[in-house]
Amino acid sequence: MSRFSAAHPRARRVYGQNFLADPAAVRRVADAAALARGDLVVEVGAGRGRLTAELLRRTGRVAAYEVDPDMAAALPRRAGLTVHTGDFLAADPPAEPFAVVGNIPYALTSAVVAWCLAAGRLRSATLLTQLEYARKRTGDYGRWTRLTIETWPQVDWRLAGHVPRAAFRPVPGVDGGILRLTRRPEPLVGPGGLMGYRRIVHLGFSGVGGSLHASLARRHPAARVASAFRALRLDPRTPVGLVWPEQWLALHRLLGAKR
Repeated sequence: MSRFSAAHPRARRVYGQNFLADPAAVRRVADAAALARGDLVVEVGAGRGRLTAELLRRTGRVAAYEVDPDMAAALPRRAGLTVHTGDFLAADPPAEPFAVVGNIPYALTSAVVAWCLAAGRLRSATLLTQLEYARKRTGDYGRWTRLTIETWPQVDWRLAGHVPRAAFRPVPGVDGGILRLTRRPEPLVGPGGLMGYRRIVHLGFSGVGGSLHASLARRHPAARVASAFRALRLDPRTPVGLVWPEQWLALHRLLGAKR
């Protein structure tokens, strides 16, 4: 018999969950979360509680969300563990600093990430997603997405690990990636400059003009845009996705701060 137990059939059918069954992978996700004793952890999709137990052992404070009422009822009640039966996405964020950790349904990845980004007291989110999603959002393919660039002054995006698909039951068609979001203690752009930074990012990713250089030149003096690209040693033909976060911050300083 496999060392992994069978998945709950109703959850597999209705909720599309792939349960993390390999103890080493459970520890890998918990390690990536970098939790300290006493930290409040909100877990997304507790399932059968394997990751829940590991998080509780490390912090002593876990609020676990599980949408399947049968699974939620089966989670062992322990000191420091609060079980919520229902949709994590409909929950209000805690009123104190907290971390999110979870093996999330792949179909809900974008919604869970959006919830985390909108939670003002979130310190970090450690999410087991499709490996492709985690790589795309963290620049691991050598390209950067608008969401990552837009939030970079406030949030650090990292690929914190790889979990093979054989670690799940049922086995999904793709490997998992550990996506780590960490809210910066101090934003890289001051509060008064964040809106200007986002305007530059939105304009740059708009595609208007056919290139980043041309898009920026529609709102900023062409000579200033050319000077900024020279200072950053950016070829005017560089596709927008190949511009690194640090270069976007420099573009904001060179263009937005003077505007």
